[in-house]
Amino acid sequence: MALTPETEAQILRSYHAERWPVGTIARHLHVHRDSVARVLGQAGLPRLGPSLRPSGIDPYLPFILQTLERFPGLRASRLYDMVKARGYGGRPDHFRHLIARHRPRPKAEAYLRLRSLPAEQMQVDWGHFDHLQIGQARRPLMAFVAVLSWSRQIFLRFYLGAHMENFLRGHLGAFVAWGGCPRVALYDNLKSAVLEREGSVIRFNPTLLAMAGHYRFEPRPVAVARGNEKGRVERAIRYIRDAFFAGRAFTDLEDLNAQADAWVLGAAGDRRCPEDETLSVREAFAQERASLLALPPNAFPTDEIRAVTAGKTPYVRFDLNDYSIPHTCVARTLTVAASPREVRILDAQTVVATHVRSYDRRQQIEQDGHIDALTDHKREARAHRGTDQLIKAIPISRTLLAQATERGEPLARTVRALAELRTTYGATQLEAAIHRALARGAPHPNAVRLALEQQRQANDKPPPLPIALPEHVRRRDVPVRPHNLNAYDHLMESDDEQR
Repeated sequence: MALTPETEAQILRSYHAERWPVGTIARHLHVHRDSVARVLGQAGLPRLGPSLRPSGIDPYLPFILQTLERFPGLRASRLYDMVKARGYGGRPDHFRHLIARHRPRPKAEAYLRLRSLPAEQMQVDWGHFDHLQIGQARRPLMAFVAVLSWSRQIFLRFYLGAHMENFLRGHLGAFVAWGGCPRVALYDNLKSAVLEREGSVIRFNPTLLAMAGHYRFEPRPVAVARGNEKGRVERAIRYIRDAFFAGRAFTDLEDLNAQADAWVLGAAGDRRCPEDETLSVREAFAQERASLLALPPNAFPTDEIRAVTAGKTPYVRFDLNDYSIPHTCVARTLTVAASPREVRILDAQTVVATHVRSYDRRQQIEQDGHIDALTDHKREARAHRGTDQLIKAIPISRTLLAQATERGEPLARTVRALAELRTTYGATQLEAAIHRALARGAPHPNAVRLALEQQRQANDKPPPLPIALPEHVRRRDVPVRPHNLNAYDHLMESDDEQR
């Protein structure tokens, strides 16, 4: 809290006229002793009357001042160790308090007020506005803010994350909203713009350079620790926090962006333009719009492109969720192209699936056609497996199945019926029955069953009673060879001889 002029005057009078120590002044005026020391240091007046009693640090002050002149940022703890090794016996907390008085202060720097021409420059930055809980996912709410330096026209768009694709989408949205592009874009050292910086040597993000070449603007980073060079966008973010976001209710991200667009066109456009007090921001932007660079006919691509690997299941994982794919695309590398609302999955240049994007987590986003096709494929595979087993055991069944299919009979049902008859009557009898059914021109399981029943009745055999046993039980049902019991007869003969 800043001290009032009356309090500062009372501190100076108590110290110089009444000769109160700093602690006494702080206690009676209910202020911190550092505030008292700051007021006295800013006044720069020597204390009247006899000098203070000498301090234990006085013999070491020349060494301390010389060291701080060479290393202004040296910590007090390290300086204390150096002075203690030279004989200082004071406590470290008191030493830290004394060093704060002697540490050199940086000189105040004056800045020129930077001015720009209409359509010459925009300033870009991200602002963090807490988080959004979407289902099980907690995502950062980031605001992309771009400001035209002359008219102070704001573009505001909220995204769920500050990754590179959203950074590009923010630029594209600003250019479309403004109807043109300024000639220069100012950035600080955010990773979306500057990948590496060593002094004046800068390595820009190649994707940003590609966009700059597409729209013909110059990306330009500001100097390190020079907030005045990008103050327009920083003040705009503070203005957005206080005038727009504070206390605002919204249902989802789309609703928040709709309210942001209305606010930018309304209240934010009504404020005075600092470059020309006679104009509002809306009026100044109307004049600046005509000087912006024209946009190219095609927009710069801003989709997220990711290589994903499909495993054994018909899904690929992207942004914390699983998206279904056709079962024919499993066990290969695919490409995901995602916009804010849509996720497309490509196999080379072919789009194999399109989904609505989900910002939740651990969700399975499916298309019914993908799962149904896999189910049908599995069912057909089982039918083909049964067909192969039947034809391998009874070759003549191939002819019956072909003729039944030509008549429109379901293949799977026919194979299943013949397999049941084979289990009940055996392969030999079933083969003979199939021959008789084909000879009668009736390729149908019912004709085969009738032939088997006629053969059974002709042989005067009882009807078979099928017993449904699991496969593993039938596999264990093997014949047991009886043992020779002659050894027991020899034992009995031995007992009779002993008697």
